[in-house]
Amino acid sequence: MSQTREQIEANRRRYEELRAAGQELAPKGLPEPTARDGAPIAPDAVIHRENVPPGWYAIIRLRRGDALRITDESGRSSVSLIGWREEDTSERINCADTVKVQWSAAVGKGRVILSDMGRVFLSVIEDTSCAHDLLVGGSTPASVLAAFGAPGRNTQENFLAAASKIGLDVRDIPPCVTFFAPVTLDEAGRFHWQEGRKRPGDFVDLRAEMNLILVVSNCPHPLDPARPAATVPVSLVKHRAAAATAEDACRTGSPEANRAFAFTDRLFV
Repeated sequence: MSQTREQIEANRRRYEELRAAGQELAPKGLPEPTARDGAPIAPDAVIHRENVPPGWYAIIRLRRGDALRITDESGRSSVSLIGWREEDTSERINCADTVKVQWSAAVGKGRVILSDMGRVFLSVIEDTSCAHDLLVGGSTPASVLAAFGAPGRNTQENFLAAASKIGLDVRDIPPCVTFFAPVTLDEAGRFHWQEGRKRPGDFVDLRAEMNLILVVSNCPHPLDPARPAATVPVSLVKHRAAAATAEDACRTGSPEANRAFAFTDRLFV
């Protein structure tokens, strides 16, 4: 049975009330961005280091409690990321639910990135940039051809190549989050690139809340106006993060995040 106009309007009002409540609570629960000279990684906490050349990708496996630091050394790169739960790759990163549950498309220190099962996939425990994209997605063969007039390496094909190496295929590839991609929306819903928000040395630390397989792709974002494209590597440091406490900023940032953590913890009881 179709809804009446009154029911539709009532549902809309309830949605607006919940959205306002969520957006009112979240900023009060989030910490300040990380200082660019802050959060040094102790040498004995480092598990692995590598650089991802421009146009290429890396496959990273994280255990629950490990963290991955991604650094844009040049201030010109963007890094797209997807991933799956190691024990069951049908559970994967979900950008839409990350936005919906937290009532915001903003990614920054104190936020979480969710899986499609409502669990916490990654926690953003350090972040100097706070200029990341959950909406547009990574580059494709068509976007590279349109931008640069010639075929080139791109995130879509990087993800396909990486997925094939771990026994997955195109059906297993979810929408990605792209770090160091300062995308905003105007009132008409159009995307804009804020070039002034990219800085050399910006980094983000992502703590795994489950055992994960991640793929990161170092390709220009589709909206990046830079010509020519960035041809510099990005650095990855896999390290042991400090154990999360009950007062962890990511866990307490919002009631929705707290519930997602509680659901995630059941996997490890």
